[in-house]
Amino acid sequence: MKAIILNIETTTKNCSVSLASNGQVIAMKEINDESYSHGENLHVFIEDVLKDAAKSFDDIKAMAVSKGPGSYTGLRIGVSAAKGLCFSLDLPLIAVDTLRSLASSIQIDENAVIVPLLDARRMEVYSAVYDSNNTQLREIRAEVIDEHSFSEYLTMSKVYFLGDGAQKCKEIITHENAVFLDGYFPSAQQMAQLSYHKYKISDIEDVAYFEPFYLKDFLITKSKK
Repeated sequence: MKAIILNIETTTKNCSVSLASNGQVIAMKEINDESYSHGENLHVFIEDVLKDAAKSFDDIKAMAVSKGPGSYTGLRIGVSAAKGLCFSLDLPLIAVDTLRSLASSIQIDENAVIVPLLDARRMEVYSAVYDSNNTQLREIRAEVIDEHSFSEYLTMSKVYFLGDGAQKCKEIITHENAVFLDGYFPSAQQMAQLSYHKYKISDIEDVAYFEPFYLKDFLITKSKK
Protein backbone atom coordinates (compact mmCIF):
# COMPACT_ATOMS: atom_id res chain seq x y z
CA MET A 1 0.00 0.00 0.00
CA LYS A 2 1.41 3.36 -1.03
CA ALA A 3 2.01 6.00 1.62
CA ILE A 4 1.09 9.43 0.26
CA ILE A 5 2.72 12.13 2.42
CA LEU A 6 2.29 15.89 2.09
CA ASN A 7 5.52 17.73 2.94
CA ILE A 8 5.63 21.41 3.98
CA GLU A 9 8.79 23.54 4.13
CA THR A 10 8.54 27.20 5.21
CA THR A 11 11.58 27.76 7.44
CA THR A 12 13.35 30.19 5.07
CA LYS A 13 12.35 32.46 2.17
CA ASN A 14 11.49 29.32 0.22
CA CYS A 15 7.83 28.31 0.48
CA SER A 16 7.79 24.70 -0.64
CA VAL A 17 5.24 21.88 -0.78
CA SER A 18 5.65 18.38 -2.15
CA LEU A 19 3.43 15.35 -2.42
CA ALA A 20 5.34 12.08 -2.25
CA SER A 21 4.43 8.43 -2.70
CA ASN A 22 6.64 6.04 -0.73
CA GLY A 23 9.32 8.72 -0.56
CA GLN A 24 9.23 9.64 -4.27
CA VAL A 25 8.00 13.13 -5.16
CA ILE A 26 4.99 13.04 -7.48
CA ALA A 27 4.10 16.74 -7.37
CA MET A 28 6.01 19.83 -6.25
CA LYS A 29 5.42 23.56 -5.94
CA GLU A 30 7.76 26.17 -4.47
CA ILE A 31 8.83 29.79 -4.68
CA ASN A 32 11.91 31.41 -3.15
CA ASP A 33 10.46 34.82 -2.40
CA GLU A 34 12.27 37.70 -0.69
CA SER A 35 8.95 38.99 0.64
CA TYR A 36 8.23 35.83 2.70
CA SER A 37 4.79 35.43 1.12
CA HIS A 38 4.21 32.05 2.79
CA GLY A 39 0.87 33.09 4.24
CA GLU A 40 -0.51 33.81 0.76
CA ASN A 41 1.13 30.89 -1.06
CA LEU A 42 1.15 27.88 1.24
CA HIS A 43 -2.48 26.74 1.04
CA VAL A 44 -2.58 27.51 -2.69
CA PHE A 45 0.48 25.31 -3.20
CA ILE A 46 -1.12 22.49 -1.21
CA GLU A 47 -4.18 22.58 -3.46
CA ASP A 48 -1.94 22.77 -6.55
CA VAL A 49 0.14 19.69 -5.74
CA LEU A 50 -2.96 17.64 -5.01
CA LYS A 51 -4.46 18.72 -8.32
CA ASP A 52 -1.22 18.09 -10.25
CA ALA A 53 -0.96 14.57 -8.81
CA ALA A 54 -4.68 13.87 -9.27
CA LYS A 55 -5.00 13.19 -5.55
CA SER A 56 -7.34 14.42 -2.82
CA PHE A 57 -6.97 14.99 0.90
CA ASP A 58 -8.52 11.53 1.37
CA ASP A 59 -5.44 9.97 -0.24
CA ILE A 60 -2.98 11.51 2.23
CA LYS A 61 -1.64 9.16 4.91
CA ALA A 62 0.47 11.67 6.88
CA MET A 63 1.53 15.30 7.08
CA ALA A 64 5.21 16.25 7.34
CA VAL A 65 6.55 19.65 8.30
CA SER A 66 10.07 21.06 8.44
CA LYS A 67 10.46 21.73 12.16
CA GLY A 68 13.35 24.22 12.20
CA PRO A 69 15.43 26.01 13.11
CA GLY A 70 14.69 28.93 10.80
CA SER A 71 12.49 31.98 10.44
CA TYR A 72 10.09 32.38 13.38
CA THR A 73 7.26 33.57 11.16
CA GLY A 74 7.90 30.89 8.55
CA LEU A 75 8.00 28.15 11.17
CA ARG A 76 4.74 29.30 12.73
CA ILE A 77 2.97 29.41 9.36
CA GLY A 78 4.15 25.96 8.29
CA VAL A 79 3.54 24.22 11.60
CA SER A 80 0.12 25.84 12.07
CA ALA A 81 -0.97 24.68 8.61
CA ALA A 82 0.33 21.15 9.16
CA LYS A 83 -1.29 20.83 12.58
CA GLY A 84 -4.57 22.23 11.28
CA LEU A 85 -4.69 19.65 8.50
CA CYS A 86 -3.75 16.85 10.90
CA PHE A 87 -6.60 17.80 13.25
CA SER A 88 -9.19 18.18 10.51
CA LEU A 89 -8.19 15.06 8.56
CA ASP A 90 -7.13 12.92 11.56
CA LEU A 91 -3.62 12.39 10.18
CA PRO A 92 -0.31 11.67 11.92
CA LEU A 93 2.22 14.51 12.04
CA ILE A 94 5.87 13.94 11.10
CA ALA A 95 8.56 16.51 11.95
CA VAL A 96 11.66 16.68 9.73
CA ASP A 97 14.91 18.31 10.84
CA THR A 98 15.44 21.31 8.57
CA LEU A 99 19.24 21.16 8.56
CA ARG A 100 19.29 17.39 7.93
CA SER A 101 16.94 17.92 5.01
CA LEU A 102 19.20 20.66 3.61
CA ALA A 103 22.30 18.50 4.05
CA SER A 104 20.68 15.70 2.03
CA SER A 105 20.58 18.01 -1.02
CA ILE A 106 24.06 16.95 -2.10
CA GLN A 107 26.17 13.82 -2.43
CA ILE A 108 29.78 14.01 -1.22
CA ASP A 109 32.88 11.81 -0.96
CA GLU A 110 32.98 9.40 1.96
CA ASN A 111 35.63 11.33 3.89
CA ALA A 112 34.05 14.78 3.46
CA VAL A 113 31.44 16.45 5.65
CA ILE A 114 28.47 18.74 5.02
CA VAL A 115 27.72 21.87 7.04
CA PRO A 116 24.24 23.27 6.30
CA LEU A 117 23.96 26.91 7.38
CA LEU A 118 20.82 28.98 7.82
CA ASP A 119 21.07 32.73 8.21
CA ALA A 120 20.18 33.97 11.69
CA ARG A 121 21.25 37.54 12.57
CA ARG A 122 24.41 39.52 11.80
CA MET A 123 27.24 36.94 11.68
CA GLU A 124 25.17 34.28 13.42
CA VAL A 125 23.97 31.11 11.74
CA TYR A 126 22.08 27.95 12.60
CA SER A 127 24.38 25.05 11.82
CA ALA A 128 25.03 21.34 12.18
CA VAL A 129 27.52 18.86 10.74
CA TYR A 130 26.70 15.69 8.77
CA ASP A 131 28.76 12.97 7.11
CA SER A 132 28.29 11.51 3.63
CA ASN A 133 25.54 9.18 4.95
CA ASN A 134 23.56 12.07 6.42
CA THR A 135 24.51 10.99 9.94
CA GLN A 136 24.70 13.93 12.32
CA LEU A 137 28.22 14.44 13.67
CA ARG A 138 27.58 17.52 15.79
CA GLU A 139 24.50 18.98 17.44
CA ILE A 140 22.54 21.89 15.98
CA ARG A 141 23.78 25.28 17.21
CA ALA A 142 23.14 28.97 16.86
CA GLU A 143 26.67 30.33 16.57
CA VAL A 144 28.64 33.39 15.53
CA ILE A 145 31.02 32.61 12.68
CA ASP A 146 34.72 33.51 12.86
CA GLU A 147 37.91 32.37 11.13
CA HIS A 148 38.20 29.38 13.47
CA SER A 149 34.69 28.02 12.92
CA PHE A 150 34.59 24.32 11.93
CA SER A 151 38.41 24.15 12.03
CA GLU A 152 38.31 20.67 13.60
CA TYR A 153 36.64 19.38 10.41
CA LEU A 154 38.49 21.59 7.91
CA THR A 155 41.90 20.30 9.05
CA MET A 156 40.84 16.72 8.33
CA SER A 157 38.75 16.79 5.15
CA LYS A 158 36.77 18.74 2.60
CA VAL A 159 33.85 20.60 4.16
CA TYR A 160 30.89 21.55 2.00
CA PHE A 161 28.97 24.61 3.18
CA LEU A 162 25.49 25.26 1.79
CA GLY A 163 22.34 27.18 2.64
CA ASP A 164 21.48 30.87 2.87
CA GLY A 165 23.91 31.30 5.76
CA ALA A 166 26.89 30.09 3.72
CA GLN A 167 27.33 33.25 1.67
CA LYS A 168 28.18 35.49 4.61
CA CYS A 169 30.75 32.96 5.84
CA LYS A 170 32.63 32.85 2.54
CA GLU A 171 35.01 35.73 3.28
CA ILE A 172 35.64 34.63 6.89
CA ILE A 173 36.25 30.90 6.51
CA THR A 174 39.12 30.78 4.03
CA HIS A 175 40.60 27.33 4.65
CA GLU A 176 41.62 25.48 1.48
CA ASN A 177 39.28 22.59 2.37
CA ALA A 178 36.22 24.84 2.55
CA VAL A 179 33.85 24.47 -0.42
CA PHE A 180 30.93 26.90 -0.65
CA LEU A 181 27.92 25.89 -2.73
CA ASP A 182 25.42 28.48 -3.93
CA GLY A 183 21.72 28.09 -4.67
CA TYR A 184 20.79 25.55 -2.01
CA PHE A 185 17.96 26.07 0.45
CA PRO A 186 15.60 23.86 2.47
CA SER A 187 13.01 22.31 0.16
CA ALA A 188 10.09 19.90 0.41
CA GLN A 189 11.86 17.93 -2.34
CA GLN A 190 14.46 16.64 0.14
CA MET A 191 11.85 16.07 2.85
CA ALA A 192 10.20 13.23 0.93
CA GLN A 193 12.64 10.43 1.75
CA LEU A 194 13.15 11.60 5.34
CA SER A 195 9.43 11.83 6.12
CA TYR A 196 8.76 8.44 4.51
CA HIS A 197 11.46 6.83 6.66
CA LYS A 198 9.88 8.30 9.79
CA TYR A 199 6.43 7.16 8.64
CA LYS A 200 7.63 3.57 8.24
CA ILE A 201 8.95 3.44 11.82
CA SER A 202 5.96 5.39 13.23
CA ASP A 203 8.19 8.28 14.36
CA ILE A 204 5.35 10.77 14.76
CA GLU A 205 4.59 13.80 16.91
CA ASP A 206 1.82 14.60 19.37
CA VAL A 207 -0.19 17.03 17.25
CA ALA A 208 -1.66 18.85 20.23
CA TYR A 209 1.68 19.64 21.87
CA PHE A 210 4.13 19.84 18.98
CA GLU A 211 6.04 23.11 18.67
CA PRO A 212 8.65 24.23 16.12
CA PHE A 213 12.34 23.98 16.98
CA TYR A 214 13.11 27.68 17.33
CA LEU A 215 16.55 27.00 18.92
CA LYS A 216 16.65 30.47 20.48
CA ASP A 217 14.14 32.93 21.85
CA PHE A 218 12.33 35.38 19.61
CA LEU A 219 13.63 38.91 20.06
CA ILE A 220 11.51 42.00 19.46
CA THR A 221 13.47 45.14 18.60
CA LYS A 222 12.07 48.58 19.34
CA SER A 223 11.62 51.02 16.49
CA LYS A 224 14.21 53.78 16.33
CA LYS A 225 11.61 56.26 15.10
